Amino acid sequence: MSWDPYSALGVSRSATAEEIRRAYRTLAKDLHPDVRPGDKQAEERFKRATAAFNMLSDPTTKARFDRGEIDADGNERMGFGGRARQGARAHAGAGAGAPGGEPFDLGDIFSDLFGSGVGGARGYARMRGRDIRFTLEIDFLDAVNGARRRISLAEGRTLDVAIPAGVESGQVLRLKNQGGAGVQGGPSGDALVELNVRPHAFFRREGQDIHMDLPISLTEAVEGARVQAPTASGPVTLTIPAGSNTGKTLRLKGKGVAGQGDQFVRLQVVLPEAPDEELKKFLRKWPGRDYVPSRPVG
Repeated sequence: MSWDPYSALGVSRSATAEEIRRAYRTLAKDLHPDVRPGDKQAEERFKRATAAFNMLSDPTTKARFDRGEIDADGNERMGFGGRARQGARAHAGAGAGAPGGEPFDLGDIFSDLFGSGVGGARGYARMRGRDIRFTLEIDFLDAVNGARRRISLAEGRTLDVAIPAGVESGQVLRLKNQGGAGVQGGPSGDALVELNVRPHAFFRREGQDIHMDLPISLTEAVEGARVQAPTASGPVTLTIPAGSNTGKTLRLKGKGVAGQGDQFVRLQVVLPEAPDEELKKFLRKWPGRDYVPSRPVG
């Protein structure tokens, strides 16, 4: 369960902008590392309070959190969509303004608390921006071969995302310095892109290998043939041996994920849907019509 920024500041959800500012000032005065040097627990509480202040002082992120669209870390909640545009909105402008529209300057707050001549307090006001997280859906072939995709962020920016060949669902790409803006000149956070690979119509991935079923006609199965078979890198010519049955698997070396694995093609003999009288007549006279290999018994 995510933490609650209101609880971190010790204010109610109906708190005004000034009440939020005042609560943060009180906590910062007590917990700042310059006040409690070496106290790791106080430092973590100070960081959490600062993160809460960053969220609640930004009218956009505060409103989205209050509506339940994002959690305290800026992640999209279930039921509110996982599109890149939505997820990237969370905390992109953390610390930029107050609910009433007036800008909040953490440097001014620390200056009020510790004085402008306190270098340590002033320096600590330079904080790294928040990471933004979102999910990007990509096609199966993009995951196998690699691709570049352009996504739009909430504030109007666009990002070109390089998708490495061979990625899988759940893998997270880190885009350095593409997250929320830093505070008081601090470095920007990162954009964390979790990939979700859409299933393919007929390809299946197993490790570095790709599997598929290939329908063939009865004539191709009996006499053998050369047919076109799809692969992740484009169609190839596949030789079907004469006398092939359903379930026979052919291997295409080097046609797996990112050229590392192989592709396995399982043949499926398909009879015509419409009854064929000539085929029926032939089968009645065919000596091997009752042959069934490896039929299970009991």
